[in-house]
Amino acid sequence: ECSLKEIVPAALNTISTQFMLLDQGKIMVEGQRKTSLALVADETAAVHFQLWGIECDAFQPGDIIRLTNGIFSYNRDNLGLRAGKRGKIEKVGEFTMVFVETPNMSEICWSPDSNNSKKFLQGAVISPYSSIFPPPMP
Repeated sequence: ECSLKEIVPAALNTISTQFMLLDQGKIMVEGQRKTSLALVADETAAVHFQLWGIECDAFQPGDIIRLTNGIFSYNRDNLGLRAGKRGKIEKVGEFTMVFVETPNMSEICWSPDSNNSKKFLQGAVISPYSSIFPPPMP
């Protein structure tokens, strides 16, 4: 298992990690397909997580979720983590996890590594926190 701070964009389902669901956006329905974007985090970083179909209704804020064979890639210009067709997500607990909301791995500009076209390197930070799920004002 890796921490969220260790994930990098790739076209492969190889990410196995655990995180807490902090917030979930509205469920969008396009044709037969339901999707929802969520903000998830562990003790090292946060990331946007794409929920599909029945996953949209299966989880609540505070749930601790284990992702097996997930994928971190772009979907319509948004960089997000998701289970994908080969991955699996399951609830493994609730409310008992230390987490941080920054850095948000979806809010980083990634650029291809000039030495290896299959790898990405972290570039500029677009936003320190999630631009989709802004932190509450003090």
